[in-house]
Amino acid sequence: MDQPLANRLALVTGASKGIGAATARALAAAGAHVVLTGRDVPALEAVEDAIHAVGGASTIAPVDLAESDGLARLASAIAGRWDKLDYLVISAAYLPALTPVTQIDGKQLGQALTVNFLATQALLANFDPLLKRAEAGRVIGLTSSVGASPRAYWSAYGATKAAFDNLLESYAQEVEKISKVRVALVDPGATRTAMRAKAYPGEDPQSVKDPATVADRLVELLVNDFTGFHRERVDG
Repeated sequence: MDQPLANRLALVTGASKGIGAATARALAAAGAHVVLTGRDVPALEAVEDAIHAVGGASTIAPVDLAESDGLARLASAIAGRWDKLDYLVISAAYLPALTPVTQIDGKQLGQALTVNFLATQALLANFDPLLKRAEAGRVIGLTSSVGASPRAYWSAYGATKAAFDNLLESYAQEVEKISKVRVALVDPGATRTAMRAKAYPGEDPQSVKDPATVADRLVELLVNDFTGFHRERVDG
């Protein structure tokens, strides 16, 4: 079996469903040991069962990204078992209700800022040392077109994704000359996920691509590698 990512350690947030789950399975199939994070323990266990069923390796690490010290505890636990982190895939995201700017729900906006932005900064802060210990640490952030191109009714989500993009690209510039860590921002485009169904309730799910298509592209990106800041949209 071809396993180009053998002996690599990957951490995937939002690994319980959708693109995160598909990416975790694809990384494991390529030989990586995958740490699965998310809040839904039964769903994480189902992903792990699927990985183990085909001979892959994974570890479940339930984390609520909204908890201020959860990621610090996770980083400490991973550092206690492994000496480096090769890949950090940031897939977890929260979509607040789509509303006019004047009607944004403050609680939902706060949740989106916490999960989409503050937790991302905490991930980078806590895992930066482990990424820098890897031979070629790589960070992939799953973004959205509404972060770069504002759209009516999407402002609460789009603003947090704009902040997400800015944070990751700034980090990419900061580490480029002092380490081998590199960063990619990937817009998965229209994909068959629960978040997509929430945003487009009348859409036929079969009219958009399967999360596995995005997952396969992410693995391909890591296998072929990228040596500078990379940004792309996954079509298909």
